[in-house]
Amino acid sequence: MDSLNLRNKKTVKKLLDNVANATLDTLNKRLQEAYHPQAEWRGFFPMNEMKGVDAIRENVWSPLLNSFPNLERRDSIIIGGNYQGNDLVGMMGHYAGTFKNDWLGIPATGGLVYLRYGEIHQVVDEKIIQSSVLIDVLDVIRQAGFWPLPPSLGSEEMWPAPINEDGWVLHETDPQESAETLAFTLAMHESLGYGPDGSNPNMLVVERQALLDMSQKEFWHPKMMWYGPCGIGTTRGLEGFVDLHQRPYRLAFPARSAGGSNHYCKIGDGKYSLTGGWPSVITTHEGEGWLGLPASGKDITLRVMDFYLIDESLIRENWVPIDILYLLKQMDVDILARVRQQFKKTNAI
Repeated sequence: MDSLNLRNKKTVKKLLDNVANATLDTLNKRLQEAYHPQAEWRGFFPMNEMKGVDAIRENVWSPLLNSFPNLERRDSIIIGGNYQGNDLVGMMGHYAGTFKNDWLGIPATGGLVYLRYGEIHQVVDEKIIQSSVLIDVLDVIRQAGFWPLPPSLGSEEMWPAPINEDGWVLHETDPQESAETLAFTLAMHESLGYGPDGSNPNMLVVERQALLDMSQKEFWHPKMMWYGPCGIGTTRGLEGFVDLHQRPYRLAFPARSAGGSNHYCKIGDGKYSLTGGWPSVITTHEGEGWLGLPASGKDITLRVMDFYLIDESLIRENWVPIDILYLLKQMDVDILARVRQQFKKTNAI
């Protein structure tokens, strides 16, 4: 008999495939099959948090299927585990669909769009009782032909599936290997300066060479890939990570904690691991230049997930969904309002 973890992964994949393939007429039935009556859904701005299947249908899925009527899920990673007594399934991939009608005020293109997602679902009795979902809305805006920010430092692209093409962990995994994978991931976190309480005084380390020489170098593969959200982009190797993400980020947010008590997910599953917090980071925007923006002085929280692949005994790949629109909204930068204004100007020409 399959373990509970494996059954949960198979069940959630089937349920969410059915939801994504639903029509507006069959959507309610599919959601009732997938979600517990008391389900909570929390996710990307401007959706944020809601409770109950009706709210999930009206606020999330009906608009999504109306805008992308031939939607499908294309999972790249499916893993699972238990954290603090909760059975979790983590998934990363892309929704694909033809952009037929406007979504969140983003003008429809009539062409193919990929909606990058990271998801963590808590499962009780073969139903989802809590979903945490980060869709990269800024990347949808980019694909729609609008760009409301200065150019990204990293490369903007679709996130590839894991290099070993084994991201669907729909088989039994060795509990010892899974525990070692998670322990290695958390040790890498500690190498960045996190204390037991989530505080991080090492955020004050911002010199390039100091960052390259930190003990983090012992954990990253020489050909590491760091897949960041739209606005930051993808980087390669430790130097690329430091130059294009880590150092600009630390300069902008020098005083921060990791929000350790807010982490709801820390799991390992074979060679893969996943962490997530609501929020993951608590900080203040004090420095200039991140995403090309001036310092706002605003207190900020970040919604983040980190999917990791351990390969050749090192972290080979790291996929990092971040709710960039929510982060920017806290800095008084309303990206969706900028898109609406830009769209008006385009139509006026």
